[in-house]
Amino acid sequence: MTIYDTFKNRTAQALPRLSPAEIRRIQRFGAQMCFRDGERLFEAGRGAFGLYVVLKGAIRISRYDGLGNSSVITEHGVGEFAGEISQLAGAPSLVNGHAVGEVEVLALTTESLRALLIAEAELGERIVRAFILRRVEQLDNKDGGVVLVATPGHARMHALQGWLNSNGLPHRVLDPRSDEQARALVERYQPEAHDWPLAVCPDGGVKKNPTVVDLGRCLGTLPTLSTEEVWDVIVVGAGPAGLATAVYAASEGLSVLVLETRAYGGQAAASARIENYLGFPTGISGGALAGRAFVQSQKFGVKMAIPAPAGRLLCDTYPIKVEMCGSLTHLQGRTVVLSCGARYRRPSLANLKQFEGKGVYYWASPLEAGLCADDEVILVGGGNSAGQAAVYLSGHAAKVHMLIRKNSLASTMSSYLIDRIAATPNIELHTESEIVALEGCDEEGLEQVVVRNHRSKSEAVHHIKHVFLFIGADPNTGWLADCGVQVDDKGFILTGFDVPGESAGERAALETSVPGVFAIGDVRARSTKRVAAAVGEGAAVVAQIHGFLAKPAPPRRV
Repeated sequence: MTIYDTFKNRTAQALPRLSPAEIRRIQRFGAQMCFRDGERLFEAGRGAFGLYVVLKGAIRISRYDGLGNSSVITEHGVGEFAGEISQLAGAPSLVNGHAVGEVEVLALTTESLRALLIAEAELGERIVRAFILRRVEQLDNKDGGVVLVATPGHARMHALQGWLNSNGLPHRVLDPRSDEQARALVERYQPEAHDWPLAVCPDGGVKKNPTVVDLGRCLGTLPTLSTEEVWDVIVVGAGPAGLATAVYAASEGLSVLVLETRAYGGQAAASARIENYLGFPTGISGGALAGRAFVQSQKFGVKMAIPAPAGRLLCDTYPIKVEMCGSLTHLQGRTVVLSCGARYRRPSLANLKQFEGKGVYYWASPLEAGLCADDEVILVGGGNSAGQAAVYLSGHAAKVHMLIRKNSLASTMSSYLIDRIAATPNIELHTESEIVALEGCDEEGLEQVVVRNHRSKSEAVHHIKHVFLFIGADPNTGWLADCGVQVDDKGFILTGFDVPGESAGERAALETSVPGVFAIGDVRARSTKRVAAAVGEGAAVVAQIHGFLAKPAPPRRV
């Protein structure tokens, strides 16, 4: 197959044409609507819809941003449909849609669309594949989404772009020194030093020095959540374990809310290539695996909130309550699944925080790889995640210096990765070594690194601007103290028979010391720290949730 054939096949999948018989199968899920020539069917950043199937006329799809720029992406004719991933999530569209001629459509709500995908599996597969490919095109072409305005190298830009990339959200970056529209925006809003960067939302709203919460609000990834609604399951953490729970629970008819602090996929999403996950003989990137799981969860109606860090777990009453970090908002769940994973471990370096996002990174995505192109970098860590990152970065950096405290990788890394690192000429392994100092300034970021070899007692200065830290993680359980969830001496959550007490035999294998609260994945004591194991626990806990929900409600604590 030639490149042209591949492109043509991908285009056909992104823009499929439904047959009259297929449209008849969809009719019971929607209602017919009519639009006049030039009338807007949907608007970027405002409102939400499920699916529009064209019966007459055409829908012109235009890229649009809050600065008023618009250009045609495509037109959907008779038998084609409008929509992409945003519609599965019930989020606002990232593009505009206008009627071309007198238009008749079959209109589906988000709920009707999900019902269609479940009831018509083969047809649903074609629709979902088209949605995914359209989002990929949006990401490649930077169609829709947020426009970030700042000069290159601004300290806040890495965090914002990293969050957008991790959540599969298209965006553009404009430099006010060279772009006229960006310069006009700056002249209008007159930002002070603490107001940078500026963010222009799809609906035209402008935010100064936005947080990721601000971006989540304007892009629809952080919906308004009702404090009155009682969910069957609240999942805290959208790593592989949490996503598996969400998919299996929602597919079995339970109402599911997922709260995630940063991005779906968790730390696993940062893996450049996972080669020992069953069913993917050539490997799959963590981001691709997480992206598929996210779409799958939306297909089954999971409500996802990102960024939505949990602040406290309150178990004195039933339903159980999750208090959101930084607010008094209490969300209610009949059960809570803790898949909150771990926090990146940080070495004891006095000025580490000064360089985070400005030379020090805790994951290696294409964003970071682009920053260090043709430079030498240092990577610290000897686990599988570190090995995958080292191999990935070796394809972009001039050289990767890999630092470990032990005298070999044998006890901490899979043999296939050890062999690959040894065979990669621009990866140099430094054993019994660690970073002892970081040097640089706020304006330029990290400029050099001091490394100590414990065997020779010598220190070496490396003029390196990019350091990647993969030194493990600590369990994210400090926020559970008010609930009384029991943890081991390292902070990992005890479940099943590991929970001390006479009632151990009555407790489900993944249930914590608090009835109705379960723990899975890396945060659980004695869990196997592998993606496949996390997914397995995420699936297994759903049967235990059903068992708990079948019992009478637990008594209120006094």
